[in-house]
Amino acid sequence: MSAIHSTHLVQGRSRFRITAGQVARRAAVYLVLIAGLAVFLTPFAYMVGISFMPQAYILSTPPIFIPPHPTFDNYIAAWNGNNFGKAFLNSVMVATSATVLNLLLASSLAFGFARYRFPGRNVLFYGMLGTMMVPSLVLIIPQFVLASHLHLTNSRFGLIVVYASGMAFSVFLLRGFFEELPQELFDAASIDGCGIIRSFFRIGLPLARPAIAAAAIFSFFGNWDEFTWAITSLNDTSLYTLPIAIQQFQQANGTQWGIVFAATTIAVLPVILVFAIFQRQFIRGVAAGAVKG
Repeated sequence: MSAIHSTHLVQGRSRFRITAGQVARRAAVYLVLIAGLAVFLTPFAYMVGISFMPQAYILSTPPIFIPPHPTFDNYIAAWNGNNFGKAFLNSVMVATSATVLNLLLASSLAFGFARYRFPGRNVLFYGMLGTMMVPSLVLIIPQFVLASHLHLTNSRFGLIVVYASGMAFSVFLLRGFFEELPQELFDAASIDGCGIIRSFFRIGLPLARPAIAAAAIFSFFGNWDEFTWAITSLNDTSLYTLPIAIQQFQQANGTQWGIVFAATTIAVLPVILVFAIFQRQFIRGVAAGAVKG
């Protein structure tokens, strides 16, 4: 009887040791994640804090993260200075339109590459992926010449077309997701009389929402932050987008850090909003990709 009791006691202790080890490893992982989160959030928190500070409290020693007398004067000055508000609206219009057009074109291309066999399919697909390895600055001159011939320079429509044409990554991301959809769904739809277009809009797009959300996030971020092509193709200051406005704003208000950081905070807010809207679908897409291998 005592032997059986001792055996159960040893097994219980071994289970306790394993559980304690798992808890320790999990605690270590959480500590590392918290430390990494602190490293990434500290500059952002400092930027937001300074954006609400009067000029007298900025660059104080030690640094102040919570403003003692918060004010919106920096935001008002930032929004009204150097056509910043106009540039913000231009960026919203251009980035949103380019993202929608990018997703429409990329999803249709990815669906065709994934679900149909045609001559030259792999050549076209891998040729498109090859464009991702070419630095954008290398193509800036021929791109500008082509855009000039097509009358796409110095216009919002030109920015939208150029931004939307950079769809290689979106096609790559969506093609992998479309390939994992069961063929039986499309065979059944074909028997019911659905053509290619109806199958795409009724079956492909609804099931690919997680992947489309991930592609939307990446596309919007790239369009929102793009600077080189915008500064090259635009001459009219009323068409400037936010990255150009921030660069000129910083030159004009280099020492007024409260105004500069307020402008930067305004520029970051739409990015956070887009991720907050699509995060659930984005996480589902990542999880689905992990399960499907």
